[in-house]
Amino acid sequence: MAEWESLLLEGARSLGIRLDGDQVALLERFSGLVRTANRLVNLTAITGEAEVAVKHFVDSLAGLVTGRFAAGARVIDVGAGAGFPGLPLKVARPDLWLSLLEADGRRVAFLREAVRQLGLEQVTVVHARAEDAGRQPAHREAYDVAVARALAELPVLAEYCLPLVRPGGNLVAWKGPGAEHEVARAAGALERLGGRVAEVRRLSLPRAMGSRALVVVDKVAPTPAAYPRRPGRARRRPL
Repeated sequence: MAEWESLLLEGARSLGIRLDGDQVALLERFSGLVRTANRLVNLTAITGEAEVAVKHFVDSLAGLVTGRFAAGARVIDVGAGAGFPGLPLKVARPDLWLSLLEADGRRVAFLREAVRQLGLEQVTVVHARAEDAGRQPAHREAYDVAVARALAELPVLAEYCLPLVRPGGNLVAWKGPGAEHEVARAAGALERLGGRVAEVRRLSLPRAMGSRALVVVDKVAPTPAAYPRRPGRARRRPL
């Protein structure tokens, strides 16, 4: 795994993130858990060692460059899937309180086992759809930051995530080359849901493995009680 570690450290340094030996070992162990489970559960289509290191782990850590993760922040990873970006963020920032929100039962089982094997504290795996969690008192406007990666276009993503974020908090969305177009299409939805785009931060992944745009949304007002709508409505009829 020498190449994997080298790519991880190179990518982290390019972002201004320092990882110690224990953190690198935890991330490497998590990578092994993902590869093993991926044989039975559809977790990721990216399987090459170098691509996993950069396109999953470095990409996840890139969220920290936004500066939106205060010490001890409560963070929810919406549509956590295989645990990206939430678990790499947690390893890099052990002070964070992390909830991993996932609707698929097999992925939930993987996440719970990964958290157990990695020995991570202050991590909760929530088995629910985002639309349901957003109406539950335990989760509604309960988080400082919501993160989401490769889940949905921004008008839909906003309805999934903003009901979970407290006023004054943030949504950080991992996006690709079309980020500005998504931001433009999401203007009405964001306004209705209590959000406002603060910045779109672009960066390049190491070894010419693509580019990333991080869309940062400020939660400037409470989300109206009518949102989120019932499951499936946001995707079928975006705001």
